[in-house]
Amino acid sequence: MQQYLEIGRIVAPHGVTGEMKLELWCDSVAFLSRLPRVYRTALGEGEMRVAGLRPHKNMGLLRLEGVNDMDAARAMVGRVLYIDRADVRLPQGTFFIQDLLGCRVLDADTGACYGTVSDISHPAAQDIYTVRGEDGTEYRFPGVAEFLVEKRPEEGYIRVRPIPGLFGPAQNGDEAE
Repeated sequence: MQQYLEIGRIVAPHGVTGEMKLELWCDSVAFLSRLPRVYRTALGEGEMRVAGLRPHKNMGLLRLEGVNDMDAARAMVGRVLYIDRADVRLPQGTFFIQDLLGCRVLDADTGACYGTVSDISHPAAQDIYTVRGEDGTEYRFPGVAEFLVEKRPEEGYIRVRPIPGLFGPAQNGDEAE
C-alpha cells in the first residue's frame, strides 16, 4: 500500500495573500480540513503545514504556511499534493480508492473473477467502479449495496452480486426471452 496518497492539484492562485485553488481528488474539503499537513511528493518529501482550507465551488481554497503572496502561490500551480495515510482515520469498512484499484472483482455467489478494478469515479450520488476484464473489455457498475457485497483490499479482492449481463452477455438461462 502506498503511504502517501494524492489529494489534488493546485490549479491557480486565489487573491493576493497566497491562497490557492485546489482541484480535489478526494471526498471533500471537510475530509482534508482535519489534516495538519500535506506533502509535495509521493515519497513524503516537502512537508507543508496547512494554514487553512475552505470550500469554493467544486474546489478547495488552500492556505499553506510559507505561501504568503500571489507569486509564491503561482509557483505552486500544477503541483500535486499528497497526504500521509497515517494522518487519517477512516471509518470501519471505508477504504482509500488507491487501495481498491487493482483488486480482483469476484462474484459473491460463484467466485468467478470478472477482472480487476481499474478506476473509481464519483460523478454523482455514488461511486462508479470500472472493471477491466482479462480481454481488456471494461465494465462499469455503481458502488451501491445491491451490487457491492464486500471490500477486502488487504486481501486483494472485492465481491459483487451483478445483475445478469452486467459483465458481458447474460448466461445460464438469464437471457430475456
